[in-house]
Amino acid sequence: MNYQATSIRTFIGAKNFEESRTFYRELAFQEVEISEKMCLFKVNEHLAFYLQDYYLKDWIDNSMVFLEVDDVEKCWEDLKQRELHYKYEHVKLSPIKTWDWGRECFLHDPSGILWHFGQFNVK
Repeated sequence: MNYQATSIRTFIGAKNFEESRTFYRELAFQEVEISEKMCLFKVNEHLAFYLQDYYLKDWIDNSMVFLEVDDVEKCWEDLKQRELHYKYEHVKLSPIKTWDWGRECFLHDPSGILWHFGQFNVK
């Protein structure tokens, strides 16, 4: 490349766009409305994704997002305390698993998108 990349963002869909918008705001992402059918959700200036008012079952059922965190234990506690898995019918929260590369916990959003919150082993 003869240029510098500054971020990478994925597009995800939503079965119920307004419910998913509320979910991601409650998850503490900062929402930037782009149009009535698309929003940008940001962690910071370089970590973000686009949420679309579009649903295709095969696409959503096969979508995953990995968010690397500096402390998976703190992340897990934060996710549990938000109680989103009690507030939203289809949201599932799965506990931390340990792998040879590191540790991660999982959260399914209201549409079924699987989020991995992971921390790599320090080398």
